Amino acid sequence: MNVPLHPRREILRSFVGGSLLMPGLLSQLLAEAKVDPLLPKQPHFPAKAKRVIFIFSNGGVSHMDTFDHKPELFKADGKKTGMGGGLSNQQRVLLKPGWQFKPGGKCGTLVSDLFPHLREMMDDICLIRSMKGEDNEHANATLGMHTGSFFFSRPSIGSWVSYGLGTMNSNLPSFVALAPQMPYAGTQIFNNDFLPAYHQGVRVVDGKEPIADLDRRTRQKGLQELELGLADVLNNKHLSTRAGDSDLSARIRTFETAFHMQTEAQDAFDVNKESDATLAMYGMKRGDNESLGWQCIVARRLAERGVRFIEVVDGSSSKNWDDHADMAKHADHAKRVDQPIAGLLRDLKERGMLQDTLVVWTTEFGRTPGVDGSKGRGHHSACFSSWLAGGGAKGGIAHGETDELGATVAKDKVHVHDFHATILHLLGFDHTKLTYRHGGRDYRLTDVFGNVVSELLA
Repeated sequence: MNVPLHPRREILRSFVGGSLLMPGLLSQLLAEAKVDPLLPKQPHFPAKAKRVIFIFSNGGVSHMDTFDHKPELFKADGKKTGMGGGLSNQQRVLLKPGWQFKPGGKCGTLVSDLFPHLREMMDDICLIRSMKGEDNEHANATLGMHTGSFFFSRPSIGSWVSYGLGTMNSNLPSFVALAPQMPYAGTQIFNNDFLPAYHQGVRVVDGKEPIADLDRRTRQKGLQELELGLADVLNNKHLSTRAGDSDLSARIRTFETAFHMQTEAQDAFDVNKESDATLAMYGMKRGDNESLGWQCIVARRLAERGVRFIEVVDGSSSKNWDDHADMAKHADHAKRVDQPIAGLLRDLKERGMLQDTLVVWTTEFGRTPGVDGSKGRGHHSACFSSWLAGGGAKGGIAHGETDELGATVAKDKVHVHDFHATILHLLGFDHTKLTYRHGGRDYRLTDVFGNVVSELLA
């Protein structure tokens, strides 16, 4: 039977105010029963970064075609050589980079013509040319880059940051994944795994409805608040007898966050409130809600509203940078992301946010110096490029070197574990002490490995 709104509201009010609870007891019970598991926490030591925007380009971006200039590879085009780098020593035909390199910023870091806008921002970018992974398969490498584990499911880096720092805004999630399509490894990129469930990332898609069913269910003033308030009291009473049930805690926390998101998240996603000049900075046109520019500008809007960790996913498991057939396709991918990412850095800097916002860009692995397929390159975890900007990272430098062909790390290797340890350090954490006990042992993002790369710190 459908109960009219007004009578139902009166029934609830009488239920709360008379037969079940004395007047005023509802708010008292809420205050006493609720301990917010996402309250802000202090890190191990003073942090340079308060939040992270983690940009992941899915599919394996070629380092020697983007950020790792290899003059000898230009000269060796068409020659045959062993690949090295932990791969088989089969002879392959070497393939020269498809784009020229030019110096960027006052620092003069060489960047290819694929990224003309990012090239202008190199004074703010801490480039790492000596990254090293452990697996040449997309799913495993993506898993490793996000969780520190290349072969088993573990909590994502965003969940670890949420666990370590809590949230600065209880009206929004602590961890948001702007993922219109799922990359390799799927939802594991924002999964909490064995961490309490309220540290799982909230997925946001592009389009007219970034989060489904976000609109308020009723316009009747106070009704939804009354219903949720009563439900919260009963839920927390139920939880008090099941203290170890993180799924139940997460469900309660989700109800609360979802209610507050009905106003604050709607505002965060409304990029039409931005000026024409700001939209143009990201390469956007007014009304655009489906581009990487939209993802980047929403990431900034979420960051300034207190979200701790925002991931921007570039590409899907079916449409990405995995160019085996023809490296020329890298140009299409780059054109889609270059200006939005550069615009994000410039926008954060102009707003004074870059100094305490750590922007991370990475891919899961690089690509082979030799031809794979007809005119493409193969998977290559032996070396690749990533970068950091803001949040205490040392801008204007290029750290590490690969060999003359871009096949192996020649100097200052930065393993994925070292990369994670450095990110956590900038957030104020000793990565060896940010742990969670599960299954009888203490786990951490970096497993039993990793060193902070001090040369990357400002």
